[in-house]
Amino acid sequence: MAIKSRLKEIRMKEFLMDPGEFAKYLEVDIKTYSGWEHNHSRPTLERAILISNKLNKDVKEIWYVE
Repeated sequence: MAIKSRLKEIRMKEFLMDPGEFAKYLEVDIKTYSGWEHNHSRPTLERAILISNKLNKDVKEIWYVE
């Protein structure tokens, strides 16, 4: 069981931004964002909630259990 992210899908389909722009929009470092997008790392719960609010989505729409 692993937690996966839909950040790349959201970034490409809804925001039409490159990873660097999207990281800046989310107010995180590109390395941090890249880790999340490629499922190498995950944000803290607090950060995940802030991101979901910024993207106007429920946390479960962005991160899911596989």
